[in-house]
Parts: sequence; structure tokens; C-alpha cells
Amino acid sequence: MSNVYEERVTMIAAGEMQEFVPFGRDHCRRHPNATNLQLRQLQPASELWSSDGDAGLVGSLREVTIHEKQKESWHLRKGCCDVGEELDYDEELYVAGNMVIWSRGSKSHASSVYKAFTVDSPVLQALWCDFSIPQDKTEGTEAQEKREKCVCIVQRSCVNVHTVDGKDYIAPLPFQVADVWATKYGLMFERSNPVQEIPLSPLREPLPTMFSMLHPLDEIAPLVCKSGGMTNITRVQYVADYTLKIVFSSTEPSIVMTYDTVQCLHTVWALRKIKTEEQNTVLRYPGSSGTPQQIATSSSLTAHLRSVSKGESPTASPFQNFSSFPSQNRSTVSPGAHSRSHSPSISNMAALSRSHSPSLGSSAFSGVQRFNLSTYTPSPKRGRNSHSPNSTLSDSLMVPETEPVIPELCLDHLWTEILLNMREKNSQATKVFITSDLCGQKFLCYLVESRHQLRCVKFEESNDLTQLIFGTVTVIQAKDAAPVESVNTMVVLESSGNLVLYTGVIRVGKVFIAGLPTPSLSVSNPMPRPSTPLGSVSTPARPSSRHPGALDEAVWPSPVPELSDSTKIHDSSYMDDCTFQQIGTYIHSLRDPVQNRVTLEMSNGNLIRITTPEITNSQLVKKCLQAVRYILPKEVAVQVLIKWYNAYNAPGGPSYHSEWNMFVTCLMNMMGYSTDRLTWTRNLDLEGSLSPVIAAKKARPSEFGSDEDWEYLLACDYHRNFESHLLAGALHLDPLEVLHPKEEIFPNLGLDSTTLLFNHIPAIFFVLHLIYEELKLDNLMRGGARSLVILLHQLARDLKLDAYMDFYWRDYPLLVKTLKQTCKIDQAQTRLMHQPPYLTAEPPSIYHWLSSCLKGEVMSPFPYLPGICERTKLVVQSFALYILGDEKALSNEPSMYLSRISAGQRKQQAEEDSKRLSLNPCTLSSSLAAKLVVSLTNLGFTLKDLESVPFGVALPIRDAIYHCREQPCSDWSEAACSLIGRQDLSKQAHEGKLHKTKSAIGHLLPSDGASGNEAEEEEDGMNDMNQDLISLIWNEDLRVQEVRRLLQSTHPVRVNVVQMPEVSDHEYIEEKENRLLQLCQRTMALPAGRGMFTLFSYHPVPTEPLPIPKLNLTGRAPPRNTTVDLNSGNIDVPPNMASWASFHNGVAAGLKIAPASQIDSAWIVYNRQKNTELTNEYAGLLMALGLNGHLSKLTTMSIHDYLSKGHEMTSIGLLLGISAAKLGTMDISVTRLLSIHIPALLPPTSTELDVPHNLQVAAVMGVGLVYQGTAHRHIAEVLLTEIGRPPGPEMENCTDRESYSLAAGLALGMVCLGHGSNLIGMSDLNVPDQLYQYMVGGHRRAQPGIHREKHKSPSYQIKEGDTVNVDVTCPGATLALALLYLKTNNRSIADWLRAPDTQYLLDFVKPEFLLMRTLARGLIMWDEIKPNPTWINSNVPPIVRQNNASLNTMDGQAPEDVDLQTMRQAHINIIAGACMAMGLRFAGSSNAAAFNCLYKYVKMFLESVSSPVAALAGHHNLETCLSVVLLSLALVMAGTGNLKVLQLCRFMHKRTGGEMNYGFHMATHMALGLLFLGGGRYSLCTSNSAIAALLCALYPRFPAHSTDNRYHLQALRHLYVLAAEPRLLVPVDVDTNTPCYALIKVTYKASQWCEEMTVNLMAPSLLPELHLLKEIKVKGPKYWEIMMDLSKGPPSLQSILSKDGFLYVKLRAGHLSYTEDPKGFRSLLAQTFTHRNPEFLSIKPEAISAFTSDPALLSFAEYFCKHSKKEGQKQEVLDLLSSILYECVTQEKPEMLPTYMAIDQAVRRLERKEMSETFELWQIKLVQQFYKCVCLQDKFKNSSTGLLINPEFLLAMKSTLDNTLDQWLHASGDVLLHSYLSSQPVDESQISMLACFLVYHSVPTLQQIAATGIEGTASFSELLLKFSRLHLPVQALLRLAPVILGRPQAMLI
Repeated sequence: MSNVYEERVTMIAAGEMQEFVPFGRDHCRRHPNATNLQLRQLQPASELWSSDGDAGLVGSLREVTIHEKQKESWHLRKGCCDVGEELDYDEELYVAGNMVIWSRGSKSHASSVYKAFTVDSPVLQALWCDFSIPQDKTEGTEAQEKREKCVCIVQRSCVNVHTVDGKDYIAPLPFQVADVWATKYGLMFERSNPVQEIPLSPLREPLPTMFSMLHPLDEIAPLVCKSGGMTNITRVQYVADYTLKIVFSSTEPSIVMTYDTVQCLHTVWALRKIKTEEQNTVLRYPGSSGTPQQIATSSSLTAHLRSVSKGESPTASPFQNFSSFPSQNRSTVSPGAHSRSHSPSISNMAALSRSHSPSLGSSAFSGVQRFNLSTYTPSPKRGRNSHSPNSTLSDSLMVPETEPVIPELCLDHLWTEILLNMREKNSQATKVFITSDLCGQKFLCYLVESRHQLRCVKFEESNDLTQLIFGTVTVIQAKDAAPVESVNTMVVLESSGNLVLYTGVIRVGKVFIAGLPTPSLSVSNPMPRPSTPLGSVSTPARPSSRHPGALDEAVWPSPVPELSDSTKIHDSSYMDDCTFQQIGTYIHSLRDPVQNRVTLEMSNGNLIRITTPEITNSQLVKKCLQAVRYILPKEVAVQVLIKWYNAYNAPGGPSYHSEWNMFVTCLMNMMGYSTDRLTWTRNLDLEGSLSPVIAAKKARPSEFGSDEDWEYLLACDYHRNFESHLLAGALHLDPLEVLHPKEEIFPNLGLDSTTLLFNHIPAIFFVLHLIYEELKLDNLMRGGARSLVILLHQLARDLKLDAYMDFYWRDYPLLVKTLKQTCKIDQAQTRLMHQPPYLTAEPPSIYHWLSSCLKGEVMSPFPYLPGICERTKLVVQSFALYILGDEKALSNEPSMYLSRISAGQRKQQAEEDSKRLSLNPCTLSSSLAAKLVVSLTNLGFTLKDLESVPFGVALPIRDAIYHCREQPCSDWSEAACSLIGRQDLSKQAHEGKLHKTKSAIGHLLPSDGASGNEAEEEEDGMNDMNQDLISLIWNEDLRVQEVRRLLQSTHPVRVNVVQMPEVSDHEYIEEKENRLLQLCQRTMALPAGRGMFTLFSYHPVPTEPLPIPKLNLTGRAPPRNTTVDLNSGNIDVPPNMASWASFHNGVAAGLKIAPASQIDSAWIVYNRQKNTELTNEYAGLLMALGLNGHLSKLTTMSIHDYLSKGHEMTSIGLLLGISAAKLGTMDISVTRLLSIHIPALLPPTSTELDVPHNLQVAAVMGVGLVYQGTAHRHIAEVLLTEIGRPPGPEMENCTDRESYSLAAGLALGMVCLGHGSNLIGMSDLNVPDQLYQYMVGGHRRAQPGIHREKHKSPSYQIKEGDTVNVDVTCPGATLALALLYLKTNNRSIADWLRAPDTQYLLDFVKPEFLLMRTLARGLIMWDEIKPNPTWINSNVPPIVRQNNASLNTMDGQAPEDVDLQTMRQAHINIIAGACMAMGLRFAGSSNAAAFNCLYKYVKMFLESVSSPVAALAGHHNLETCLSVVLLSLALVMAGTGNLKVLQLCRFMHKRTGGEMNYGFHMATHMALGLLFLGGGRYSLCTSNSAIAALLCALYPRFPAHSTDNRYHLQALRHLYVLAAEPRLLVPVDVDTNTPCYALIKVTYKASQWCEEMTVNLMAPSLLPELHLLKEIKVKGPKYWEIMMDLSKGPPSLQSILSKDGFLYVKLRAGHLSYTEDPKGFRSLLAQTFTHRNPEFLSIKPEAISAFTSDPALLSFAEYFCKHSKKEGQKQEVLDLLSSILYECVTQEKPEMLPTYMAIDQAVRRLERKEMSETFELWQIKLVQQFYKCVCLQDKFKNSSTGLLINPEFLLAMKSTLDNTLDQWLHASGDVLLHSYLSSQPVDESQISMLACFLVYHSVPTLQQIAATGIEGTASFSELLLKFSRLHLPVQALLRLAPVILGRPQAMLI
């Protein structure tokens, strides 16, 4: 070949090139925050004309200097995307001025800004860094690290860190930073060195120069290094050598490279976390001698670092003026004083608080920038300790100032370069990178630009993977270099200006860039140099000095002269254009390498981005290259790859389709074949020739055709494919005989044994054979197998491997028969070849192996190439697991079934061959199936992969899947569930993985309001309910519409007053307004109920304010619809009447927001009307946000802002909201906030604050919430005192004392919730006794403790004496006792609360207190409450019972001495109290007995309200009791929307006159709200904290009017939210994504009340409380079963319920949903119930459509099962297809349809004798063997799931196959068979049938038959004996025997 060709091949064509402009530059210009001035500094002068304004132009031209152009910088990296996305894009981080812009883009996607940051001072550096957040450690396991991706922006005084998910941190810098590096663990800082520091006094230890920061909240800690000195003692010390400069850091491997400016050497260090003993060494002896002096310095360093990191502004940096430290004042401190025992260090606190974004304190850091040089004295931190109760908290957080900063990272010395000659000054590396060569060897390359050298060091991991081992340095002359990651090469810019590609240190070739001039064009050198073959590559030890960039001339042919010629040939004008321009522009440097892209920086400043071409695009070539690379020695492999790379990527290279042909040619050339002399490879060449040059040389154009052209056509692939095409058979075209004249031309083809790969031919042949076996397991690669088999056959023939040739011939009889040319390899040459030990005489066949596995025969391990033949490995292991039952098969590297082929292990291999294992199929069990599915999932195997596995091989896997589908484990992962085809479960698992950012199906169900005119919808605040869901839950009636009508408060009410004749108009107007005032009492009470009804039903849009419906207090009077208004001044309206109503309205609006919504502090603040004062509505909204947990996001600043406004309502809402959000956390900051509002929690000497009374009540309640259940002694003591707080002298605490006392009692109950007598450390407080005294009265006790002072002087207005005022303290104390002993069943305490049983004692107790006591007693004796009237009456004392025969009758003959009024009032209150206790006990359970019992009492009270006796008990008392019982009934039925209760509420709603005041309306509508809690999605829980919350909310004393807070603060009515929990389970059809009905079976745990029992519910329905349940099943015939076992713990179900309760279910095939087919009569199976009759075979395709939504099945029915008019053969096919489809659909195995079809098609193809390859026969054999193996087992006979393939179908197919082959054998096959067995040439026309026969009957190869010695056997029995060793099936032997025994006529059939 000519030189031109050689040279041309070593050029590599680069991919498309495009101009590159950093995206950030353009964006910066448009960025709103950038002032013009900054921009002008950035713009290159050429672009300034575009700037605005002429005057500015001149000014900015002055500003731009060359220096300022440097201010922009950028770097690129490979895009990091989420797992599963295979996107290849670039990320760019662009820095200019104060801005950093992070953008993303790729060739296919335009760049877009991902994040842009602007900071206060100029950015010195910006970089990406991943910080790790340690997760909580579980016992015994290492903590899992979570990586947080961040951008760090370095300014002069601080580092800003922004995480991807929006947190931001600011870390102040305590010193000036020279450089910042990202490492695996966090950031690494280099301190810049001021000059003064160099002359150090001999005593002083120099300060560290390198520091690390593992997380932005951690302290900056010095780095430690560990290096072996001259003597081999390793020494651990701080890195304090200012001559060390970092030049490179990398995360994988975690190494750092430094340069020593004095010794001029580069060193590599390993960076790792420090060990504890190293920490101790450094901290104990910071220096070598350890004098106090040094300790002082280290402690002062610490002090300084500390003070800066705390955000104080030190006056001077200790590193700038070090000597000014007053170190002697600390010199007495000994090292031991640094012990850490007495306080948590700041860094620990930092670790604790990492989860919170510290953006609050960021303003404090601004002062750090102003370091000046005056002296810095650390001030003592502690002042006088104050003795307030919380001073203890602050004290314990103090840190001793001198505690040293603990180093966290350590550098280990790995390698230092060796000095070759004199020290080279300033030879610091300017660019360092890690690259790997084509064989995966890694190199660390560093460019010493000053010497034009690229030095490459090879390194590898040691065997135990603990350290890196570095090799020698190779020097390449270069001006610049950049790695090309994805191709494993690097681009080197030589000094001559050439771009050259290297892999490792081996040169690949020049890079040719179309459109860029080659530098050598202008310097043409006329002397052609001799070209040398690529084989003699060597790296020059000494670069030649002739001109600086060229390598050793003898080795590398210079491409100059020929190249210019060839360029001229192609494009002569090109030369003329370039020559003069070339002198001007050349490549100046390389930058920003990402994957295979790199930017060239041209000398004129332009940037050009080029792409390095891939190694290959074809999957097949890729696999073959991998295998060749794996098996060859590394040196050889690299050269093979380089040759291929050059050939493939030559300029003007081949098109895609000929890539394989080119690969074959290239490979065979390297093996020593002359491809242009071998017929089939020559044809390959002509089809897609290697390069234009060869094509021009070979195809000499001639106008006249020649015979060769025709023969070429006949021999080409196209013709061969056409011959075997079905059409050719159908048209009966005669096959053309191909002449073989070529073989005579080259009778003796030899191989050139000097070539690169000649010795390795057998090894390459074997690995390619294994690739061929791998391809057989992938349907998509079958074409590849067909291409590969031709190459393999040629190699097998030349290596004289007959068994292999026979094997390939049996696979592809028609392809292989035409290849007849052999290349002679003589003996001498054969000896040169390596005969690898793993090359077996028998070709390894994967199908054969699997078939033996199914038959249970003996077989040797199957050879595979690790990492390449992954599918082979997977299939072999799956069979081993599922068929042989070896459970460990998939877990480890199972050498039993697989033998790894590797180039190294020669001996081991031989031993492995001796291991033959005999395998017996085990019994299949479901657990094996489950194991297989789980293992496959873990290996990442998906359904898509399964579809590409051939059907015979896939059948066992499908079988396992089919068995798992019925009852999978509930805890399987998403991938496992989708693998078994249960989309319902996989979607559920997927939703479970999503964080609770959004409601799981916010998107799924449209939450538009019900139809109706929009304007009306907008306002009432109830239009976000989920209509689809509501119509499913209550599908028979419109009860929800009715509830909306009752609860709406936005429309004017109807004021219906008839004007009597005697009433004047003015009086009539007054009458109407008075009536309106009455109705308004009801309107104002509605929002409380509306909040319950719409609870958590809405996800607000973060950009829009929350709509708050207005509270409409006007009316309309019929008939003229005139407006009635209260503000007309005709009647007296109470002032501020609507203030609390608006508060409740705000709460109701806020409670719509679901806890999972994404809202933040800004949104909360944004909802406040800007210009106006704070409103009551907004106050309510704040409280609601606290109740649903969002208020904890509100910033401290905003909280302060609201509280300082002094708006009482806002403060109440805020305090209660924050406390509810921090329920039970004992949060310090919230405690402080509340303490300010409670005088009792402030120190006695503090200033008297004027806190409004209601706010104090709220604060006390807040304390109870924050400390709920903690039994905190101090808080409990204060609250206990506060219950009996006496009124003060100056009229303070004199009004509404009852509500304060009640709040203190409830709060105390919450703090000690359910602790009963186990109050630890509080025995001296005598809590129960004190509470008892408050309840029944008695002498006031002396005030304990610090509050004695306060209560010295009594009140001047209220004279209480020294007794307890029971009227004030009793309710609080009673409920406190109830909560303290909640559910403890403590009888002695309960007896205190028994109602008195004598007339005398009864007179001493207020009747409403009896209600409290009965309620409290019930709560304590929790387990005794029975849901029947008997229990309720058991609470009534006998005396009351005797005097109240019934509630409604009036007995005249009562004894005189009995006060009937007392008795009656006592009676109704006790009953109401008992009812309420029952309501709380069965809250949310919808217990039928409790419902009936309470319903009875509601009816009784309703009658007695209207009966004449009502006056005796007092109307107000009766109404209160009625409301209490109604609420109790609603508690039991919470969330169910029960119709009877709804009717009661509606009746109460209509009563507006008489005693019905604001409070009773409120109770009624709260009952209504509870009934429809959260739109039916929520119910109530009966945990301790829920009962406490319900007690606060439903306190049985209702406000008399809308501003009444005397007995109970109205705001507390909303605390019921803390007791609500989502319990609605909604089945969602996974296919249609809509809610549907499904039958679920709920199993209760056994308990003391009942045995274990199961209940069937039709979901959607409310579940009982989860702790009562054992398991939940979706059951019934219509849906796939799902089981949730709650005994393992309910978190999975809990999370489903909390995310809207959507449980995905999947309809079984052939069924309709319950809505369409409630009774199940329309299912497919029901219709064909009589399917024994023959008509069942012909299903109507329409019938299918009703039962499956799968489009593939529907179209199959449409096209393949519709009957045509013409009967005949087609009819039979249609019937068969219909029955197949029917079976697949009804038996839930639609995935088997393709398998059925494939079997049917294959059998038909064989019948028509059109089978050109035997692939399908193998699959059918595997299917048959699998069922044979399965049918032996009893499990399948009685299994419910049945078989995947109908056995009848299999038998039918088997008999058809047998018949076809037997007929062929009878007709002409026996002769063929005979000639095959006697190795004579075979007639070619029937060759494919012969192959089919041999494969189907597993006939052994000729060699095996010969080995058995069958010559001379005369009888069949002898044959049987001889063939028994070959495991030949008897039926095959019956067919062979006549042929072998030589009597072809006497067939034994």
C-alpha cells in the first residue's frame, strides 16, 4: 500500500466543530442585578458599541484595560443528573464580578440558567463541591452518608455555600484565602502567606497553611499530614509549610497534588479522614517540643477561629500580625486543660443543627470583612451568672475559649517525583488531570508549561484496594493537553501546533479538524520519510532536540509531504485560502474537557469546541472489541484498539452500516489474512469500502460490465437473504447456482504469521464464540449473531475445529453452506499460536447447557467473560436458582455453574474442567420464585429486558414471575413490583419514595369545585373539596351539598319577618334588624364548623394569596329582597361583635391548607395585606398554619415583627400556632417566647409587662402544648400554682379569671399527660392533692418558691379570704386530674370524682361541675366505659335516680324535703358528662352500640327542651347538655357523614330564637363539621394527646355571645386539629388513575374486649385506628390481591393514609369495576360460563374490549380474530388465535401471547420447510423440557395459578413437529441423514431440513458418534447401550437406528 494510505489512516477526523461562547457571559449582560458599570468592566472592547448611551461609551473605554478582561472565568463539568436519566450534557459555572451563573446545556438542548447567584463583594472563585451529611447511626452499622450537591462562592471574607435544594450557608473566613479546592470530604483552603511571617522566631511553631471544612456549619479545621521522613519514622503534624502549594485535588481517587516551591518537586498525597490517635498526637504535642508557649499559640489560633466562626468581628486577624498576641496570659494552661468532658463543642452543635438552614443569622457576618491591624485581645466570655430558671440552659452551652480546633482530614504521602537534573525553577504544574488508556490503566498527567512537558505517571490500586501505587514518569513534549474521558484518550497540543491523540503514553494519531488549517501546511518539508509499521511503538526516553515538539523522528513518520498532496487532491482551493491566514491563527491552548468534547482556544481569542469521535457506534463491534481487549495482553490490546480507532475514524470514514464489515476486515488483516483474496471478506470490502483511497484503487472504473459483477451479486448478502425470503418460496423461484470460480484463482491461501494477532487467533476465536452465545440470548442482537457466525465459521475451518463448524452449520445451515474457502495454516505456524487451555473441543452452547439443566444431566460449568457476557451469567444463574433450587446461585460468584475465562489463570482452568457436576431439578417452590424475582430486580433486570430474551429461555423466569404475581410481599421495591407486572404495587412503592413535598395525587384528582355558576363557587371557601372522591363515598344522595349550604357564611341571610298591621314602619325595620342580629349569632358561629369540613383539602399556589371568604353579616328581606344591615344605627349592636368570628373565619381558611403543601415563610408574610393594620382574619390564618405545621417555617424576624405590633388577636393566633407546631418538643426558643407573656415564668425582679388577659391565657395553653407529655418539673410547678392564681392589688387578673385557671389546668394536664402516679421527681409537689383542693375548696396553701413575693398584698376589689375560690379553680383542676390519670383506671382518684350522693352535698357543687367530674371520672376509668345506657346511668347517684324517674315527666308527689331543681340539674349534667366520656372513648370508631345509645339521649334531651318541665332544669342548662350530647354523637361518627346525625344538626341549625345563642350554634356546627371531618377523609384518634386536644376544643361550656371568653378562650376551639388523623383508604385504579370501589378485608387484633375478627368493607371507607388492626387485604374477584401486614408495624399504611390515602389497585383481566358491574354478572368468565360448548372457541373480538384496556390485545383481537366471510383454512387459524387470546386474557397472562404466537409460527414455518435457522426449534425444545421437568412435580397439579402454557397446545405442536420431520425422513431425509452420518457431501437443497432434524432430535456430532464405536453394531439393543452415554432420547434413536444400521427402508416407526 502506498504511503498516502498509511498516513491518511493515522489521521483521526474530529467530529463537528462549533464556536463556543460561555453561556454565562450572555446571561450576565441581561441579569437585572448587574449594574452597568460592572458590565462595562467585563465587556471586551469590541463589544462596547452595543452598550447604551454615547457618553457612557467613552467613559467605559477608559475603564477597560487588558487586565480587567481576566475578570471573567468559567469551568465546565459533566452534567450530574438523577439516577436513571442517561443525559449527556455540560454544566457551566461562570464567574464575573459579583455574579456566578450556573447553566446547563448540550448539543441537543439549548443552554439554560439553572441557578444564578449575586453576592456583595467580587467573587474570587466559584466551584462545585459535594458535602456529606452523616445520617443517624443505627446500632452496629456504619452511618450512611448523604451527599449534598453545592456550589461554593469564595469572597474575600467569607464563603457562600448554596445547596441544590435551596439551603444556603455563609461561612466566614478567619484568614485571607489563596485558593480553595473541592475534595471528596468538603472544601480545602490554602491560606495566603503575608511576607512578615517568614522570619519566625526559633521558639514559634509556624501556623498551619491548609485548612478543611467538612460542612458549611462546621468549623474550619487545620489539615494534618503524615509523611515518612528521612529516617523511617512517620510523623504526624499540621501542614504549616508555606512553600507547599496545592496544584490539584480529585475526589475519586481522593488525592491531592502539591508543589514545593523551594525544592521544585511535585508530590501526591492521599486525603482521608483523620484517625483518633492522630488527633490526639497533634493536639497533645502541636510542635516537636511541646512548650507552653506553643500551646498558647494553638489556643489563640483556636480562639480566633472560633470568634470569627461565631460571627463576631475580631479586630485583627491573628495571621496578619502574629507577634501582637498577648500569649503569656494563657501560658499557664496545661495541655490537659483541653479536656472536652464538660460541654458539647460547637462543632457537635453544628452537627445537630445541620438540618436547619441557618439563613437567619446571615446578617451578622457583614462585620467580618473589616479586619484591621490593631491588636486583638480575646475578651473573657462569661459575665455574671444570673439566677433565672433558664440561665442554666445558656450556661451549659458555653464553651471554654481555649478548646483547640480538632483537625478532621489527614494527608498521607504517596509519591514524590525524582529530580532528574538541576532544580528547574518555577516548574510548577499548570494543569493536572487523571486519564486512563484504552485498557483501563490510569495515569496522572501534569503539564509543566514552562518546560513544554506533559509528565504522565501510571498508578494503580494495590490488591487490597487500600492504597495507590505509582509507577515511573513518562515525558511527552507538549504545549497543552486535555483528557477525553469517554474515549479513554487524551488530546495533546504539540509545540508545532499539531493536535495529537494519545491513549496513556502511546500515540494514536493526529486529529484532523475540517475547516481548521493544519499547521504543517505552511512548513512543507519535501523529504518523504520512510514509513514504519505501527507495531514498533516505543516511547522516546530522550526527546529529540531538533525542534521542540516532535517526537523521535525514526519512530513517527512525519505526515507533512503526503498530507499536502492528498489535500490537494481533494480540494485544491483549500490550500490557497489557508496559507496566509494560518500564520495568524493557530491553536493556543485547550480547555474545558467534558466527556469527549474539548474547547480549543485559538490565538486570536476565538473558542472552538470539537468532539473526539467514539471508538465505535455499533453494539456488535463494541461487544467484540470488549472481548478482544479482555483476552489479549494489555500491550497487544492497546495496539489493536489503536489500529481499529484509526481505521474507523479516518477522515471521510465509513458510513454506519458498514462498520461491522470494516471491523471484520481490520481484525482479519491483523490476524494475518489477506482479506482481498478471501471471497466473502472481499465482498465486504466492496460493499462499504474502508476509505475513498482504497475504493478508488480497487474498483477500476470500466464502462463495460464483466462476469465478475454478476457473480459478485450472486455471492452478496442481499441475494442470500432474498433466496431464503418467504416471498422467494411463495413465487417458487429456483435458487440460482452460485459459481465458485474464485476458489481456483487462489488455491493456496496462507496466513501471514508475523502479524500482530496471529499468535492469538485461538483465544480470539473462543471469546468471539462466547460473544456469539451471548448474542443468542438477546432477540434484538440476532442479526449480529448472523454476521458473527460467518467470521467464526471461517476461523473454525482454518483452525480445523470440526465440532465448531458442525455447530455453526446446525445453527445457520443456509448461511454457512456457501463458505468453502480454507486458508492453510501449516504445522510450523500452528506451533506459534498460543493454544489457550479454555478452548474446549466441544463448543460451549448456552442452549445445550440450559437444556441439560432442565433434564437434570451432568454438565460442566459454562464459560463466560465477566463484565461482557452478563446476560449469559444472569440466565445461567437464574436457571440454577429456579430449576436446580440452589438459593445461593444469584448471590455470590457461583463457580459451580460458571467458569470465568481470563487470560491469566492457566492452571486453575484445567482444574475447573475436572469439576463436572450432576444436577437434579428440585421441586419448585414459591419461595424460590420470590427469591428469583428479588435477585433479578437487584441486578437491575426489567420487563423490557425480559422481552428481548428468547421465549424458551425466558419461560422459567416468566413462570417465577407468574407465581409471584398472585401474592407478592407487601414490602417489595418498586422495581420488583413492576417486574411481576403489578403496576398497582409499583406505583404505590413509587409514591412512597416521593417525599411529602406534594400530596401524592394532588395532580391525580382534579379539585375543581362542583358545577354551578363560577361566581357563586368562588366565595364560600368550600369549593376545593375533591368532588370525585366525595361522590364515591356518598354516592346515593347530595348530603355534601346540604352541608355546604348549612355552613356557608358568604351570602346574606334571609330575614323573614311579617309586618303586622299594628306595627309602624320604623318599628318594623327595628324588628327586622333585631331578627338579623339573632341570625348573625348563627352566621358568626359557622366558620368553626367550616374549618372542620374543609380540613386539609387544598394545596395553595405559592404565588397567589390564600382566598379568605368574607363573613357576610347582612340580610335580605323578602318579598322585595331589600338589604337589611346592622350598621344603620337603629338598634344597639355590641362593639367588636364580629372580631372573634373573623378570627375563626381566618382559621377555617387556613385549615384548608394540607400539611404536605409547599409553602414557606415568604408566602406566609405575603398573605398579610400590606397597607393595612393586622387583621383578625390574618391572626386566625397564623393559628391555622401552626396547627397544620407550617408555622415552624416562619422566620424569627417575622415573629418578632408580628408580636411587636401589639395586635392582640395576632399575638394569640401566633402563640397558639407556634406552640401547636412545636407540640411536645420542649423547644427553648418557643419557651422563651411564651415566657414573656406569662408573669409567673419571668424572674421575680423583672419589669411588670402589661400583657392582655386573653394573650396570657393563650400563652399558658401554649406552654402546655410545647411541653405536652414531658412531665417537666418546673413548668408543672408553675402551672399548678397558676390554677389558683389570686387576683392582684391593682385590678390585675380580676376579670375572666375562670378561663385563665382553666387554661392552666388543661396545660398542667397536658404536661403530665397520662403520667398518673409515676410523676418522677414531683412527689413533693403533691400534684393530685393540690388539684383535689382546688376542686373541692379549702384553705389556700402557702406559695412555694420564688413567687412568694408577688402575692403578698391581696386584691383591693375582690375579697376571697384565705380559701380557694372553687368557682374559679374547679373546672381546671378537674380536667387536670382527668388528663393526669387519663386511661390509668386508678380507682381511688376516680372515687374523688364521684357525684355526691346526698341532697346536702349536692347543694355544694355547681351542676356544671358535676358534668366535668363525671367526664373526668370516665376518662380515668377508660376501660370501664361500655357503650350502653346502663353504664351511663351507673354514674348517676341513687338519690338523683330516685327523684328523676325520667327526664320528661313531672311527678307531682315528690317528697317535700327534696329540692327538685337541684336533682333535675344534677341529673342532666351527670348524664351529659357520661355521654361526653363515651363520645371520647369511642371517638372516630363509628361504634354502632355507642351511636345508638347516644342517639337515644340526644332524642331525650330534644324532647325535654320543648317539654313543660324544661323550666325546672333551666333552659340554658338543657341546651348546654343537648349540645354536649350532640357533640359526643358527632365524635363517635366523626368523618362518616352519618345521615341521622346530619338531620339532627340540620334541625338544630334551624332553631335560631329563644335560648339558642352564639355558643350553642357553635356547638351544633362543630358537630356538623366533625361529622364530615376533612370532607370524609379524616377521623379522630383516641391517643392521649388527641383526647387532651379534644377536651380543649369541646370544653362543655359554650360562649354566651361572640366576644365571650370568660370561661374558655374561643381560639382553643380549633385544637381538635391535633386529634384528626387521615384514615380514609381510597382505592385508585392504576390504569385509569381514578378512584374506584374495592372490597377490603380488615382483620382486628385480638384484645381484651373481643377475639380476632375480620370485617369486609367496601372502600373508599374510613379504617379503624391502625393500632387495633392486624392486617388489611384488598380481596374479591375483581382486583389483584394486596396484603398489608400491620403486625410488622404500620408505617407503610400510615404513609399511604397521610398522602391522601390512595391505594393503587389493578383490575384483573376480564372484570369490570364495581361501578360498571356491581354484581359481577358481566365478567368475561360469567358470559362464557358454558364454555364446554364449541362456540366458545370463537370469541367475538368485541367481547375482549370490555375486559382489557391493553391496546396491544385489543388490536390483536381486531386484526387476527375477526371472522371473514370466506371459510376455509383461514378459519382454523382464526379459531386458534381466538382461543389463545381468550386463554391469555382470562388467565391473567397476556404477556404469553407473543410466546404462543412464536411457537405457532415456528411450527408452521417448519411445515412449509422454510426454516433457514434452527433458533426457534431450540426454543420450542426448551419449552417442552421445562414442562416435562415441571410436570414431574405434584405442586403444579394442585397449584391455583396453573401453567403458563396450555399443555394441550404444547402436545399439539409437538405432534405436528414430529409428523413433519418424520414425513421428511420418509420422503428423502434418510438418504441425506445417511450421507451426513458417513461424512459424505450432502445435497444442498434440503440442507436446512436436515439441520432442523439434527437439532430437534439432539443428534450428537459425528465425532461423538464415532467415539462410541458404532461400526459393526448389528442390533438395536446394542445401539441403545452404546448411545446411553450420549443421553440421546429414545425416540430420536428409533429414528436414527435404521439409518445407522444400514437398512434405511426398515423404519422402526
